[in-house]
Amino acid sequence: MTVIADAHELQDDIVRLRHRLHQEPEIGLVLPRTQEKVLEALDGLPYEIILGRETTSVTAVLRGTAAGNAADRPVVLLRGDMDGLPVQEATGVPYSSRIDGAMHDACGHDLHTAMLAGAATLLAERRHQLAGDVVLMFQPGEEGCDGAGVMLREGVLQAAGRRPDAAYALHVMSGLEPNARFFTKPDILMSASDGLFVTVHGAGGHGSAPHSAQDPVTTAAEMVTALQVMITRQFNMFDPVVLTVGLLQAGTKRNIIPDSARFEATVRTFSEANRDKMMLAVPRLLEGIAAAHGLKVTVDYQAEYPLTVTDAAETEKAERIITELFGGHRYVRMARPLSGSEDFSRILDAVPGSFICLSATDPAADYRTAPFNHSPFATFDDNVLADGTALYTQLALTRIAELAAG
Repeated sequence: MTVIADAHELQDDIVRLRHRLHQEPEIGLVLPRTQEKVLEALDGLPYEIILGRETTSVTAVLRGTAAGNAADRPVVLLRGDMDGLPVQEATGVPYSSRIDGAMHDACGHDLHTAMLAGAATLLAERRHQLAGDVVLMFQPGEEGCDGAGVMLREGVLQAAGRRPDAAYALHVMSGLEPNARFFTKPDILMSASDGLFVTVHGAGGHGSAPHSAQDPVTTAAEMVTALQVMITRQFNMFDPVVLTVGLLQAGTKRNIIPDSARFEATVRTFSEANRDKMMLAVPRLLEGIAAAHGLKVTVDYQAEYPLTVTDAAETEKAERIITELFGGHRYVRMARPLSGSEDFSRILDAVPGSFICLSATDPAADYRTAPFNHSPFATFDDNVLADGTALYTQLALTRIAELAAG
């Protein structure tokens, strides 16, 4: 039996696990029900299990039994993230979330977890083919909680006794490409992500007499638009910067000037140079606007995730494995990076590897207009689960064989 055939034999089990995960989404770093389901899927398989201390992460190590150099056995790491999003599901699927205000499918992490659990079974069945070790990284807290950073601190890269030689992650998309197509690119794959938190301090007063107060609302509004203008005037359009204000708060009533106004923004950059420049330019601009109006401002610019940079050689190997497994029509190399961000970037900073996207667009939808990841209407196709499982498995089998051969 081939890896693909065996994966399709497991399809029903993988779908059942995915639906169970989907119905009980958990958010953040502590996912006890999700961890329990993962441990059930691994039960009886020959894995060394390491549980997180700060999180409910699961690290599972499979020791290959094929002959090889015991002193320098290769290690391959495979990541699947497990957390949901604070989104009220509106898909109407029969297995919809039972937890108010939480949704797994909004970003497809339930598929990632189920596919990696499926790969755990296929790899265990092929343990005798592995002249090296596989580390399965079931990670909480990808959505803004830096779960990868926590697992790094807790030693995920030393779980097998030595640092992995290669690392891979899969991520499903509810659009962008036709259903069941794999896609990635070498070098910069996704932007860096930083957070901007701003509070404008004024002096409250009556809405009918703004001259007797210090209005923070109009100053905050000017800051929001000035940030967009600054980007177009100070940054090269061919090295993009994206800044989106997603939260803007002030006041309690229409005729009361409040004491303060605040806004929060996400900042995405595609080069370290622009990331560093934004960290200097944003506070300078906002402090200047506040001073011009006689107000004060507190600017908290927080560095979050670095650029997601795939290793060119490992990405080319992944491309070859995908086309050998599924045919050239199932793969496309991306022309440009995505403006999303990923904490798997921290793993790729430490280990050569790649991050591979898989389109799981609902077959009844148009991939160009389907509700995208993070939408309460986003749905994903169960039919890709076996293929994702097969790819996880083959990446580990092939790379360990190649690394062991030298």
